[in-house]
Amino acid sequence: MFTIVTAIAPVFVLVVLGHLMRRILVGHDEFWGGVDRIAYWVLLPALLFAKISTMEISAGFVGAYATVITGGFIAAFTFALVVSLLLGFPGPVASSVVQGASRHNTFIALAVTERVFGPEGQSSAYLASSILIPSTNIAVVIAMVMLHQSKTTSPSLGRAVVRDIVRNPLLVAVVAGLLFNAAGLGGVPVLHDVTDLLGRAALPMVLLSIGASIRFKGLRASILPMVVSTTGKMIVFPLAIFILAGIFSLGGVPASVAMIYGSCATATSSYALARQMGGDAPLAATIVTLQTMLSFVTIPLAIQIAASAFG
Repeated sequence: MFTIVTAIAPVFVLVVLGHLMRRILVGHDEFWGGVDRIAYWVLLPALLFAKISTMEISAGFVGAYATVITGGFIAAFTFALVVSLLLGFPGPVASSVVQGASRHNTFIALAVTERVFGPEGQSSAYLASSILIPSTNIAVVIAMVMLHQSKTTSPSLGRAVVRDIVRNPLLVAVVAGLLFNAAGLGGVPVLHDVTDLLGRAALPMVLLSIGASIRFKGLRASILPMVVSTTGKMIVFPLAIFILAGIFSLGGVPASVAMIYGSCATATSSYALARQMGGDAPLAATIVTLQTMLSFVTIPLAIQIAASAFG
C-alpha cells in the first residue's frame, strides 16, 4: 500500500497545488476558465486521439474488457437513478446524483495509471476511456433530458442534445482515434507529432485545474444526495467491476486499471453540464469536491484490492 500511495502521490500533489494556486496566486475565475477551455477543446482531445489511434487492440480482449467496464458503469448509473426516484429527488437533483455516480474523471485515472503501471497499463487505460466516454456521455445526457422533461418542452431539445453530443470534442477525438486505429494508419508524421506534444501538456494542466475547481463551501448541504451519489461511484461502480473482472478472468494490470476507473472521482465537467442542462449545479460542484478528496483513499485501496485478488 505504501508503494502504491507513493507512486500516485504526485498526481494528488498537483491537484492540491492547483487549489492553492487559485487561493493564493491566481484567483481569477477567467484564468481558470481559460485553462479549462484549452484543456477541453485542444489538449485532452489531442491526448486521446494520439494514444487511441496508435494503441494495440486485441479483439478478444476488447469484448471482455468492454463488458467489465460497461457493466460497472451500468450498475452505478442504474443504482443512482433508481434510488433517486425512490427517494423522490426533484429532477435537477436526481440528474446531478446520476452524474456523480456514473461519470468518471478520465484524467485522474490516466495520470494514476501512468504513474503506477507505466506503458503496460496505458493501453488498458486508453481502451477504458474509448469505451466509457461515448457510453457515459450519451446515457447521462439522455437521462438528464428525461429527468428534466417537465421543465424542457421545446421541440428542438432533442436536436440540441444530438448536436451537443456530436460536437463533444472528447467524443470526436475517441471516434477519430478508433477510426485511425482500425485503418491501421499508425503514427502519421506531423499530425501525431503535434497531438503527442499537446497531449503531454494535458494531464498536468488538467490536474491543476481540477484542484482549482474544488470548493469546500456547500459540503454540509444536500447530505443525502451526496451519499447516494458517492455510494454509487465509489462502492457500486468498483464492486461491479471487481465481480465482472473475476468472472471474465482479466489479468492483474487490466483489472487494476478498470478498478482505478471505477473508484476515481466523478468528472469535473459534471458541474458545467448540470448548469447547461438545468441540473442542480451547486450540488454537482459539491459532489465533485467530495469525491475528489475521497479519491485520495479509494484509488490506492482499489489498486491494492485488485492486486491481492488478481495478481
